[in-house]
Amino acid sequence: MSTSPLQLPDDISVLERGWLSANNILFQGRHGAALVDSGYHTHAQQTVDLVAASLDGRPLDLLVNTHLHSDHCGGNAALQARWPHLQTRIPPGQLVHVRDWDARALTYEPTGQHCPPFRADGVLTPGSEIALGDGLWQIHAAPGHDTHAVVLFEPHSGVLISGDALWENGFGVVFPELDGEEGFGDVGATLDLIARLAPTIVIPGHGPVFGDVQRALDVARRRLAGFEADPLKHARHAAKVLLKYKLLEWQRIALDDALRWLRETPYFQVLHRRYFADREAAQWSEELVADLVRSDAAALEDRTTLLNR
Repeated sequence: MSTSPLQLPDDISVLERGWLSANNILFQGRHGAALVDSGYHTHAQQTVDLVAASLDGRPLDLLVNTHLHSDHCGGNAALQARWPHLQTRIPPGQLVHVRDWDARALTYEPTGQHCPPFRADGVLTPGSEIALGDGLWQIHAAPGHDTHAVVLFEPHSGVLISGDALWENGFGVVFPELDGEEGFGDVGATLDLIARLAPTIVIPGHGPVFGDVQRALDVARRRLAGFEADPLKHARHAAKVLLKYKLLEWQRIALDDALRWLRETPYFQVLHRRYFADREAAQWSEELVADLVRSDAAALEDRTTLLNR
């Protein structure tokens, strides 16, 4: 948890988390207490404890998710258990999957990640507003990283909650492209949306709060142009990100077990068939691990154990 040096409105607290969990944005104001995004399931109790300590006996009234990747909603179930009357709203498009709890459609099974089942009480409708803290926040569709994602913007303070649509140094993996659908164009359109909104402060899904929004947009657009010019580069980046993410959860694992997980996880099978079929799956898995070690994102101990760095 850290505090940003930028001046946020008094009703907002940002609990900056590590990369395994998305940042938590806590509101306390005349509209009650609300939380945006809840982190990964392995940190769920820590999330509950952090929120409870910040609320100091006050109940959490509302939980909002910018999108339903496991690092943004993995703490939902624990928060709902702690505050049973908590209302939860999610982006449109996946409500039926949450209510039927389809872990495959929600991408948790294919990516080899986990999210405890949670309840959704309604959706965040783009073009409408939601009351958070002391303000009314605009809801904007922000496809690209995730087809159903939204960003939240409060025009009077100029604060944008961007999820994984914009970080200080980039944006999240463009998953629709990996699935064979259009995604890069949506990323560009979402960056254009953010430019039009002209926020003065951005609270990203990961990393510190930042204020140099034009620089972040320039970095993101250069990164996007590189991916558009070389989709294979994006696929290679995505594969390494997904493996690194799992390694953040494991911290250490037998190398043979990590390679087996890569071969057996459906999303890596899809990536291999679509982009890397010129080599055997076992060879590709070994290359991914070697790439992480070479970039100092992982280490090998005695050539038998993979360690997070």
